Amino acid sequence: MSIPQGGWSGPPAAARSSSSAVVVLVVVAALLFVVVGVVGVVVVQKSGVVSGVATAAGSGTTPTGVTDAGAVRVGDANAKVVVRVVADLQCPACKQFEKRNAKTLEDAAEHGTAIIEYDVISFLDRASSTQYSSRAANASYCVAGQDRSKYQGWFAAMFEQQPAEGGSGLPDSKLVEIAKNAGYTDPSVAQCITDRKYDSYLRDKTDRVLNGDVNATPTVFVNGKKLDSSQLSNSLDAAIAAAR
Repeated sequence: MSIPQGGWSGPPAAARSSSSAVVVLVVVAALLFVVVGVVGVVVVQKSGVVSGVATAAGSGTTPTGVTDAGAVRVGDANAKVVVRVVADLQCPACKQFEKRNAKTLEDAAEHGTAIIEYDVISFLDRASSTQYSSRAANASYCVAGQDRSKYQGWFAAMFEQQPAEGGSGLPDSKLVEIAKNAGYTDPSVAQCITDRKYDSYLRDKTDRVLNGDVNATPTVFVNGKKLDSSQLSNSLDAAIAAAR
């Protein structure tokens, strides 16, 4: 299956000042889909700095309720196992992974078996005509900052309603609706989504992740150990149990 190449293509037009010059954008990630067992992965090419421009109101704002590395952490802080899930909300392979493993991750967080770190990145903006990848990732920080206890439900709903590649993506109004249906009814969440409050932060964070030990999505780590393709193709229960 062929998809458009990924990369940052700048903020919403409304966020630019009237004196802004024409911005030359640099494509930094090439994408290729491969299928491994039941679960596929979106492969990304690491390359230098993720380029971008000064963006919307709140450019450079650091999200609240996240780790120093920018992951949304859910579960008992005393759990001995940490599961880190690196995903792009536009990534079809990530949707497959979430469908297969959502209950395992939710149960682990609920019962104190593991801490789950949702490390959402954004490199698939070219897979839609409206920069859906970065808008959806921004929404992740908007809801996490409000209430992490509802985050897993929101995360599952986002993948359930994931738009097809190559289209327009979901509009901001739909992102606001999904958040409200997941229990995020505070008007500040909707404002955060439409303002793309964390757009600049996301570019920097995506750059760090792709220049680290991640070259595909989904990538999953259990206590810092990257799972291989066969482990991704099965439930995470065994990997979590082995790490306890």
